[in-house]
Amino acid sequence: MASDPSVFYEGGCTCRAVRYRMTSRPMFVHCCHCRWCQRETGASFALNAMIEADRVELLQGEIERIDTPSFSGRGQKISRCPTCHVALWSNYAGGGDAVRFVRVGTLDEPDRFPPDIHIFTASKQPWVVLPEGIPAVEAYYKSSEYWPQESLARRAALLARK
Repeated sequence: MASDPSVFYEGGCTCRAVRYRMTSRPMFVHCCHCRWCQRETGASFALNAMIEADRVELLQGEIERIDTPSFSGRGQKISRCPTCHVALWSNYAGGGDAVRFVRVGTLDEPDRFPPDIHIFTASKQPWVVLPEGIPAVEAYYKSSEYWPQESLARRAALLARK
C-alpha cells in the first residue's frame, strides 16, 4: 500500500528546530509501560506510533541519533532534536532503520493516535488505570493476534525488502 499524499500528520520538537511529517497513518500504536520506557521518558509510559521510515519525512532541521540500551539488549537509536533534545522517534534493532517508533506526543495533533494496545502492563504504575476495550498484555505479544490485516500486510512488505 502506497502512502496517500493527501493524508499527513505533522509534528516536531519543542523548540521547533525540527519538523517532520508522517505521510500515512501508523501501522499500530503501542502504549508501553515497561520500566525502560518509564526511565527514558520520565513518565509512566511511552506512546509510540509504528510507521515505515520512508513514510516519515524530515521537513526542517536535522536529527541527532543517540545509541541507547534497551530491554532486549539489542539497543535502540533515539532520534532527537540537537537543540532541545526532545526525542522524536526511535529505531529498534528488530525493525532496523525500516521502522520508526514516532513519539505520539511530538505530533501537532497527538490525540489522533490513541493506543491500539497497552504492553508490558506487568510493570505499569499501579495508579495508571487502563481503559476498557483496548487490549492490554503483561509483556509483548504476537502481531498476528492484534494488528489489523492492512497493517500486517504493510509489515510483510517491509520484511520482504530486508
